[in-house]
Amino acid sequence: MKVLLTGQTGFIGSRLRAALVARGYRVPALQLHLRQAVDPETWAHRLEDVDVVINTAGIFKERCAGDLDLVNHAAPCALFRAAAGAGVRLVIQFSALGADAQAQSRFHRAKRAADQCLRELPVDGFSLQPSLVFGPGGASAALMMMLASLPLVPLPGDGRQCIQPIHVDDLVAAVVALVEGGAAGAAAGVTTIALVGPRPLALRDYLADLRRSLQLPPPRFIAVPMPLMRLLARLAALIPAAPVDTEALAMLDRGNVADAAVTGRLLGRMPRDPAAFVAAEQARLLLTQAKLGWLLPILRIALAVMWFWAGIVSIWVHPLDDSYRMLAASGVPPWLAPLALYGAAAIDLLLGFLTLALPRRRLLWQVQFLLVLAYTAIIAVRLPEFLSHPFGPIVKNLPILAVLWLLAELAPRQGHH
Repeated sequence: MKVLLTGQTGFIGSRLRAALVARGYRVPALQLHLRQAVDPETWAHRLEDVDVVINTAGIFKERCAGDLDLVNHAAPCALFRAAAGAGVRLVIQFSALGADAQAQSRFHRAKRAADQCLRELPVDGFSLQPSLVFGPGGASAALMMMLASLPLVPLPGDGRQCIQPIHVDDLVAAVVALVEGGAAGAAAGVTTIALVGPRPLALRDYLADLRRSLQLPPPRFIAVPMPLMRLLARLAALIPAAPVDTEALAMLDRGNVADAAVTGRLLGRMPRDPAAFVAAEQARLLLTQAKLGWLLPILRIALAVMWFWAGIVSIWVHPLDDSYRMLAASGVPPWLAPLALYGAAAIDLLLGFLTLALPRRRLLWQVQFLLVLAYTAIIAVRLPEFLSHPFGPIVKNLPILAVLWLLAELAPRQGHH
């Protein structure tokens, strides 16, 4: 049986593809960006001999204006129309819990529009509405584990927002069960199914469960008033890579729960409890990843402050005569000293800004490493008195170099995510 699967390199899609292939399904690689796939004709030749279509593709935040509608609604709708025209036996759409008549967020409204498009077509299928999905590599899982690992765990309001997270392995197993049952003729029309964990629980309890699974002591919560949370969410919305914005906060506040009975029937058992999401043998690795989620930004901010302060002190604080004397001792001729001083300060300020602003920083860390190494070598040779200074200004560059090396090693390489 042949399956056309969108989003097959994503968090859910990659796992679903592996599960389907392991069960003997043919799942061809799909080299197509959904932004350019809003016409049914784009899909027509890809649907030859296809028995099942599964759309797992979707974005929560857009980088370019209009992407939410293109990826979450227009392209899936074109795919569904092409599938109906090709006589595909089963279509499965990954929607989201909350994509209903009360939907307020653009994400939910776009997903609901795609669901409605599917329901109006003469096809059999399912509109799946997962709750929060937990698993290594998942964006919401990374955010929740990062929060759970903090020394003080922040909560929006009192943290009583209701969620019902499901483990990605259970989600994939449920979809495979639908494929095997639906493709055999069990589905008639389009059925909406909520895929959720075994029980609703408050956000604070979920974070406590994760923290316990990560083998950390009980959490110390700090309540963040909702007006302040909304302000922070508005500020976070200005950062493209930020995991939270005002719509995400509103979706959390609304709640994210449903009856787990259907999920249980598909699995032949109740889905995994959140208290068991993290296997004991994975705890140390996942804890390290979770802590890096907040430790790396702290290192980045510290480096930015260092560069900003170096630039400010060079221009406005340190006596200019002393600066020029040090430059002369370093071999800089007097006529070049002002350019060297103000140019170096401008570079420091620029590096501080880029440290905060650039989304991908591997090259930036490498440039900073070489610059600090060059500063250290020049001062050590030309101003050796700083080597014996009791405050150790030169030796203290060694941990800075180590931090920059660490950040460069951990930064994504070009073409990798």
